Amino acid sequence: MRGSIRLFKVFGISVNIHITFLLLLLLFLSAGPKWLFLVAAVFFFVTIHELCHSLVAQHFKVKVKEITLLPIGGVSSMSKMPEKPIQELLISIAGPLSNLIIILVFFFPMKFILGKETLFHKLSTDTWRLTFAYAYWINLVLAVFNLIPAFPMDGGRILRAILAKRMGYQRGTHVAVTFGHLFALAFAYFGIIKFNIILVAIAVFIYMAASGEEMQVDIRETLKKFRVRDILARDFMTIKSDATLAKALELVFHSHQEDFPVVDGGELVGLLTRQDLMKSVHQFGVTRPVSEAMRKNFPRIKETDLLLKVQALIQESGIRALPVMRDDKVVGVVTLEDIGRVYAIASQSA
Repeated sequence: MRGSIRLFKVFGISVNIHITFLLLLLLFLSAGPKWLFLVAAVFFFVTIHELCHSLVAQHFKVKVKEITLLPIGGVSSMSKMPEKPIQELLISIAGPLSNLIIILVFFFPMKFILGKETLFHKLSTDTWRLTFAYAYWINLVLAVFNLIPAFPMDGGRILRAILAKRMGYQRGTHVAVTFGHLFALAFAYFGIIKFNIILVAIAVFIYMAASGEEMQVDIRETLKKFRVRDILARDFMTIKSDATLAKALELVFHSHQEDFPVVDGGELVGLLTRQDLMKSVHQFGVTRPVSEAMRKNFPRIKETDLLLKVQALIQESGIRALPVMRDDKVVGVVTLEDIGRVYAIASQSA
């Protein structure tokens, strides 16, 4: 996620902290060391929560790129959505379950160390013992809050997984998103009347995340209906590896194509993307050969591939255009803009 800083990497997953978290630290800095400890505890348990989501996702072959800690919680960045409702159910429940397990495992040790009165005292930071009890019960707050049956909370995903079996993925998402919008409006209402900016921020986050999830599912369901051959343009251009970057720029200026398969002797040897072309021209000028700017490692796609698969490959690779192959020959190029155009036209005609 943009604006985030990597803290560490575990199980192949980068754990990042968003720069807005610094604002939260500044907010509690004047409140004293107990509140700073409490904030650190919150994000420690949120990290555990998100790691449990991610590890279960990895078990189902869903690649998790990173976890980003935000002032209002954590976000796991997954390469794709789970393929089956039961998988989403298990992935979603893993986070809240981890917080509940922490409560159960440490209940008697905390009761023994802090005492019954301190452990069940009203949440407070008046003393360090009460602050430790406060941090312990944060796990229950995280579990209950995330089990609210509304997107983007885990409860909303659990609800969708259950509904998807009966009414389909898209309809189940719509219901869960509607709950998310209702909860967001409720949070916003109480945040405004109580002058609580944190509640308002949470409301905005929930509403936007729920809407974004619904759009992603709509895109996914739409792209399932189309294959590469349905949108493949037959008039495309290739370029040779010994051509200059000036020649590549000339092709960009005189055509609608911005990404070029690099072909020598009928064989695909590379891919020159718009991003790499501009970067190389800026650094080295226009006289360098294409071979010095092209990519050699990139996904290839087929005419029979679903656009949904192509979109996932584009997202995973970070390359906005991919060459289309037929019997080891390049027959076209599909870009992220092509896929977006299909969704725009299909959604308008639906």
